[in-house]
Amino acid sequence: MEMQETSRRNENKAYNTVDWRGRPSNPKQHGGMKAASFVLGVQAFEIMGIAAVGNNLITYVINEMHYSLSRSANIVTNFIGTLFILALVGGFLSDSYLGCFWTMLIFGFLELSGFILLSIQAHLPQLKPPQCNMLTDGDDCIEAKGIKALIFFVALYLVALGSGCVKPNMISHGADQFNKDDSKQTKKLSTYFNAAYFAFSIGELVALTLLVWLQTHSGMDVGFGVSAVAMGLGLICLVCGTLFYKNKPPQGSILTPIAQVFVAAFYKRNKVSPSTPQLLHGGDSRRVPNTNTIMSSDVGHSQYTRRFRFLDKACIKMEEDSNTSSTESPWKLCTINQVEQVKTLITVIPIFACTIIFNTTLAQLQTFSVQQGSSMNSKLTTSFHVPPASLQAIPYIILIFLVPLYDTFFVPLARKITGHESGITPLKRIGFGLFIATFSMVAAAVMEQKRRVAAVKNNEIISIFWITPQYLIFGLSEMFTAIGLIEFFYKQKIKGMQSFLTAMTYCSYSFGFYLSSLLVSLVNKITATSSNCGWLAENDLNNDRLDLFYWLLAGLSFINFLNYLFWAKWYSKTPSALETISHYSDCSTVKVIGDNTNMV
Repeated sequence: MEMQETSRRNENKAYNTVDWRGRPSNPKQHGGMKAASFVLGVQAFEIMGIAAVGNNLITYVINEMHYSLSRSANIVTNFIGTLFILALVGGFLSDSYLGCFWTMLIFGFLELSGFILLSIQAHLPQLKPPQCNMLTDGDDCIEAKGIKALIFFVALYLVALGSGCVKPNMISHGADQFNKDDSKQTKKLSTYFNAAYFAFSIGELVALTLLVWLQTHSGMDVGFGVSAVAMGLGLICLVCGTLFYKNKPPQGSILTPIAQVFVAAFYKRNKVSPSTPQLLHGGDSRRVPNTNTIMSSDVGHSQYTRRFRFLDKACIKMEEDSNTSSTESPWKLCTINQVEQVKTLITVIPIFACTIIFNTTLAQLQTFSVQQGSSMNSKLTTSFHVPPASLQAIPYIILIFLVPLYDTFFVPLARKITGHESGITPLKRIGFGLFIATFSMVAAAVMEQKRRVAAVKNNEIISIFWITPQYLIFGLSEMFTAIGLIEFFYKQKIKGMQSFLTAMTYCSYSFGFYLSSLLVSLVNKITATSSNCGWLAENDLNNDRLDLFYWLLAGLSFINFLNYLFWAKWYSKTPSALETISHYSDCSTVKVIGDNTNMV
């Protein structure tokens, strides 16, 4: 019993996880898929609430707040962009000060408060401008101002702040329930990432069908209220799993050690880096059993690399450092492990950047493709019409079947072939998704050309179901890219920054939407002539050239894929110092494989 207890304590010390009371977690009682399932519930309900608001928000802003179309579009774009940018705040607070559980709980209640306030304002006439039909009496309608506008924007950005800070922590907290250093747990971690996307798809599907239908037929006050109920259920799921979670305690500011490396490297910019890591601070090395890899003796053990060697200067021991080593400022002297984590952070940025174009493509499916649907025959039966906004549900209908099949059949088969616990590596998964995304825009361009010819030359309105291929293809693409990116960032060996790194995936959404707005403006400006205002400036798809814009995006997506291949190869061939030590009497020599450079 004593040996088992000692082993358990050593394991928890190594993985630094505690239960809800702050005591070392017990692997038999805490963590695993049972604990992660509560987080999956949070994710499904949270996305259900926020997606229902986001997808129909522009209708509410125009019809109830009486803002113009252009201003309403900016309000929605700024809301979505701000929400995803705030994911960085949530990741920072979680890793640095609060931990995943408390960050989700605190900001989840803020998001719930925003939903409730939106519902109250939508229900009470005295909190809105006088009713007015913006289509027929737009010039006479009074837009929301003063206290009414203040209530709306406070509620809206409470939702943005809450959702933005909750999102990265849902993924990280669920993944924290598995031990990345255990082969069996690693396989379960791969399953968890697929299950997280399945929960996301379920939430989106319910939001884009049932909740959008409720908003349309029962009013936005009921719609916002249902979003509040969904968020409340998500918080209940979160709290119900409290006894089963293993929690990673916050490590203090995650940005300070990064800043220290750059400051220390700049301070010693004129120094010459030594040829071996043993001469750097924290470079006392030891052989790792059954490997040739030199590990830093510092906590966290990052493999030493030859890339970005200018940062190694932050670890140079100067003469004054040796005399005052016990009190040396961390802003002047850093450890190898600290520097290696900064190198890793820099290395993943190009991979992150390659997904921005991907999310620019996603923005079109939520804007122009919906507008396409509005100009097509949406009849499913003689009495039922498909709401154009619900077209976005098409990929999620397919994905709730594809994701379980992928995890149940493809991953085990690929695992036997590749030996990788996820079947294929996250980088390959991202690349495959980026490649498929190109064909989504090709399908969109071909369909739009067909629709436009039918409408302009033949005066025909084709069925709305002609645009399903572009949604289906992109849904398949997103299954690979989104999950692969989250898994890639979470598995980076950067101690205590998993939530912040996961938040970077959400920033890609934000940058993609911002780039979409910029791209539309540039295309209109470049293609404008004396006879027209540009490809997308007429607000009439029959006069616009949306098909050419889609072809442009298809080209950009393919170029982005080629760019990704370059950076993925660059990342995979990180010049590691796979060093071997040969001991000779009283001294040892170090050989750096593939790198004969002694100085930089």
